[in-house]
Parts: sequence; C-alpha cells; structure tokens
Amino acid sequence: MIITQLIHTRNRPQFTGAFLVVIAFLFIAAPSDCKTSSSPALAPDQVAAIDRYSASEMAKEHIPGMAVGVYRRGQILMAKGYGLANVELNVPVKPETIFQSGSVGKQFVSAAVMMLVEDGKVTLDDSITKYLPNSPETWKPILIKNLLSHTSGLAEYETDELTRPNGSFDIRRDFTEDELLAKTEALPIESSPGEKWAYRNTNYMLHGIIIHKVTGEFYADYLAHRIFKPLGMTSTRLISDADIIPNRSSGYELKDGKLKNQTWVSATFNSTADGTLYFNVIDLAKWDEALYGTNLLKQSSLDRMWTVFPLNDGKPNSAHYGFAWVINALNGHKVIEHGGAWQGFTCQIARYVDDKLTVVVLTNLDSAHSDAALIAHHVAGLVDDKLAVPTKTY
Repeated sequence: MIITQLIHTRNRPQFTGAFLVVIAFLFIAAPSDCKTSSSPALAPDQVAAIDRYSASEMAKEHIPGMAVGVYRRGQILMAKGYGLANVELNVPVKPETIFQSGSVGKQFVSAAVMMLVEDGKVTLDDSITKYLPNSPETWKPILIKNLLSHTSGLAEYETDELTRPNGSFDIRRDFTEDELLAKTEALPIESSPGEKWAYRNTNYMLHGIIIHKVTGEFYADYLAHRIFKPLGMTSTRLISDADIIPNRSSGYELKDGKLKNQTWVSATFNSTADGTLYFNVIDLAKWDEALYGTNLLKQSSLDRMWTVFPLNDGKPNSAHYGFAWVINALNGHKVIEHGGAWQGFTCQIARYVDDKLTVVVLTNLDSAHSDAALIAHHVAGLVDDKLAVPTKTY
C-alpha cells in the first residue's frame, strides 16, 4: 500500500488486467510520516491494525485512493493517505490530498444558516417564501427548518431523468441561479411539509440561494469568510475544474469492471449548496475542533443541529436526521455523522461525541463501489475497542 501519513497529532465486478496492475501497484508500501502537534499519536499497533484493515478493504472494494483522519476533540491522532490520488500519474494520497465533499458539505451550509439565525436575519420558523417571494403558493407552508431537516416535501431535482442531456436540470449545462430556482419551482410537491422525511438535495440547493439572497454573497463566499477562513481551513473551498488547485485528487467510477475518470458536470452543478466542496483530513480536524466549542456557533445552535427533527405527529423522523447530521447510536455510543458522494468520490465523518473521537474517511471511488461509512465505523473500533461493532450492523 502506498501510504503517506501525518501523525499527531456489495458483489464487485471483475477487473481487467490493466486495472489489476494498478491494484498491485497500490499495495507496494512507501510510508512517510510527519508529526504536527503535541497531541499523543495512536499506538504503533493501532496504526498497524488500521493499515492492515485499510489495505484489505481497499482491495475488496477496489478503491484507488483513500485518506483517513482520526481526531480527539479536533487534535489529530492520525491523518494518513493510502493508494493513489491520481492513477494515471501514479500520485500517492497524502494527508494534504483534497477530495470532494459530496453531501458532507451540507453541514457547513447548515452551520451557515444557524449563523444567520443567531444574527437575527433568519428564523427557523420562517416560510421560505419570505426569502423567495416569487415562489409558488404551495411553498408557503415550507419552513426553513423543513429544508434543513429534509422534511419539506419537495421532489428531488437530482434524478437520472431530470439531469440527463436536455433534461430540466441537464448537468452538462450551465444555468443562472434564477434559472435553477425557476426549474425547482416547477417540481412537484411529494408530501406536506413535516409529514415525512425524504432526503432531497433540492433542500440544500435552495438553502444556497436563500443564503445569497439574505447576505448578498454567493453561499460559498459566505462559508469562506464565516467558517473556513476563521478556522484556518486553507484547503477547503468550492469545486473548480478551471482553477489550479494543489493536492487535488481525481475521482473515479467503475463501469463494467473498468476504472474510469469521474463524469464531467458543468460549473453550475459543481457549485450548488447540496455538496460541492473540496477538503482534506487536515482541514476537517479544524472543523471537528470547532464543533467542540462555541466560537463558531452557540451551544444552543449546535444542539439544535444535532437533535433528531420531529415530524408533525411528534415522532422522530425515520432517519434520525437533524440539520445535516444523522444522530445514531452504534454499540451503545452516540455518533453524529454524515456521508457524501459526488463525481467519483465518497466520504464519511463520524463523531463519537461522548468518546470525543472522530473518524473521517475520504475515497476517490464512486458510492456504488466504495463504502466510506463502513470503513469509518471499523476504524473507530480499531482505535477504541468499545466502539467495535459487528460488520453486519453497518
């Protein structure tokens, strides 16, 4: 396994010969370490166990490259790269390697909305039509908190039918924000707001537009100056195919057993607020640390984000979803987590808050073949055996 490290701190298709050569190359060891702070590192046997497991799971899932971050209250215990960030150029993954966020990016948007709530510019019980005044009459019952919790009843814009060539949301075409909003307004209402939970990227795409209308700033610019810059998250930013971005990895998909480069999408669909960021395991440690304090958000705001949102009948929603976080218990330990997938990348952040332990897994393989959540949960068990859960529970 090609490994670089920073310490402190599914039936699968068969593969062609060319890809088997790549896989063989991935598992040639070439480690490099770099200590960055005074926090105690993981014990050598723990690191070795994570290495063995990572090698095994990457081989099983045919993952080209992966980064793993393990933090204690935001202090890096291990940040390590495995495999290849770019298969064509044989570039190894390192801690600084940047991956796409997928829907893990939603939690930054959720935090931004809560900042606006704290600033008195938005309330959770506002109808979204307050900020989108030309939207349909049927949108009036939809509240800000319904968008945050995926209980709006709005339909999904990101379907194969709608995003195909010449579809309403053709992902190879560019649209203005107003055009996106108009297309979204034409989508059907699937259920009454708060009646049921249904994960819809539409909700957070709309949050990006609302942030823009409330602040006058494009949502990603607002995230940059309110979250990323204050926290020193210097590698976290909006996706751009045009910009020169150091340490960017390539995303991959498996098609008929062959590794392919990620599907190209337009700049529009790499800039919506439902999960189009770049980040790495170093920056996510800073994010994790901030979530243990109140410099970024008040504790009441954090608690609201991490509380399972109730439906209209008062019962918790079926996914145990808060505001861009899923609140779970694994092996009796509370874990607040979220996954993401987009353009040949998958990722998972799992925060075992009672244990003050967080595991992040970033991969550059599509979600149909890469299970970042399974890996993150297993790594947590290798760090702390009290967190170990049988594989069958994932």
